Amino acid sequence: MLTLIPIPAFTDNYLWLLHDGQRALVVDPGDAAPVLRKLAELKLKLDAILVTHHHADHTGGVDELRHTTGAKVYGPAAENIPKPYNMLGEGDVVQAAGLDFQVIDVPGHTAGHIAFYASGVNGKPLLFCGDTLFSAGCGRLFEGTPAQMLASLDKLAALPGNTVVCCTHEYTLSNLRFAVAVDPANQDLANYQAHCIELRKHNQPTLPTSVSQELLINPFLRTRHSALISSARQFDASADDDTSVFAAIRQWKNQFK
Repeated sequence: MLTLIPIPAFTDNYLWLLHDGQRALVVDPGDAAPVLRKLAELKLKLDAILVTHHHADHTGGVDELRHTTGAKVYGPAAENIPKPYNMLGEGDVVQAAGLDFQVIDVPGHTAGHIAFYASGVNGKPLLFCGDTLFSAGCGRLFEGTPAQMLASLDKLAALPGNTVVCCTHEYTLSNLRFAVAVDPANQDLANYQAHCIELRKHNQPTLPTSVSQELLINPFLRTRHSALISSARQFDASADDDTSVFAAIRQWKNQFK
């Protein structure tokens, strides 16, 4: 059995640690210190560092962890992350923690963003998606286009419904407030919001989530549903196809208070 641990960092980041009781991998370590503390606490050897994109809150601890532990680093070939590292793109496979992780190109948040997917972890698929997909949300389009992000999210939405989805920020409650504004008749969404509010009251993470859960409640995976199309057109009357509807919902989220 493998153990999955979200290590809190900064204000709202999660650095994901996966281990078998002896050896571990970590995903998007923006800060080395909490990772090193957890490794020492659990007496683990860090074998691999997986990086989804170049932003500092995902890469800031890479050099120190590499130097301290000797772990191998794997990241997107099309982005500038701390070298040396194994450069990856769509279709590559990384062997780490006894698993084969398939690399999926998911540009949008950044131009070369990747995700890591393993088909069988404790009986379920596992996805490390960086800042592409959040619970009830998606990443801002800092470098990519709406068409790119929609295509990237379509890839992730097509994964098995029981896929465990490890997002890297605790943005869920703010995302849900927006989701309710654009999809107000969605009872699954209302139920999930109540559940997540209760979790956060007790300082519990709302993550990981699952693909099936997100298909029910995430407006950015539901932009082809009639209710979301209608909402998008209220915000931008020119939204008349899949990409422009998605773009309208994303722009609405950007300015939502």
